[in-house]
Amino acid sequence: METTSRVGAQAPAAEGGQPVPSARRTVDGYLRAPFPWYGLDEAFTGPRWLMQVGAAADGAVEHGSIGHGVEPSVRHEAIAEDDKERFAVVVTVAAHPVRRSPDGTGLLEATSVSSAAWLAGVGLLSVTWPGQMDHSLRDDWLEQQTETAWVLADDLGGEDWATLSLPVDGVPTPFHYRESEFGWVLAGSTAAGVHVGAYGRGMSAYGLGFAVVKDIGAYA
Repeated sequence: METTSRVGAQAPAAEGGQPVPSARRTVDGYLRAPFPWYGLDEAFTGPRWLMQVGAAADGAVEHGSIGHGVEPSVRHEAIAEDDKERFAVVVTVAAHPVRRSPDGTGLLEATSVSSAAWLAGVGLLSVTWPGQMDHSLRDDWLEQQTETAWVLADDLGGEDWATLSLPVDGVPTPFHYRESEFGWVLAGSTAAGVHVGAYGRGMSAYGLGFAVVKDIGAYA
């Protein structure tokens, strides 16, 4: 697959190594991006919140996520169907061809729709805890499922994916879409030159629309 990295984005750390709550996450990384950010369009009127950005070795922002709805948390117990969080996370990935590394010693891989699909798949896994799974087993499960997400994202034309048309900046746009017991994942490209992925639970993907975030600084 053509992608920037197989390292999942992590939330920023506060003093003592603890994750920074979403309300305290900074918009600075988003403002450094040379590409537009995408979120759900104005039809969605619920809460919106910043997550994190991912950067290349030279510090250039490559991708990032914006959440919508109820911020999910990994739960250690089985979740009743009517108790699941209702959320959707939109992942924006800069579209890059194969290019030289900053030090000129090698090549950086290109990004593609598969990059967005993989980041979205891993994002969904990061907020998933299968019911009745022991804490000691989750790391193994997560590693296995992350590898599966990689394989699936590398085969967007396969039978595990369906095609779904959703509006992007008001224009019907094809997306690759799949569901699992943990939620749904989709990915496509935009006319603005970025790839968009998304994942969620409790909110139907079929009614979503995407649009450029007009003022990411408003999240500060």
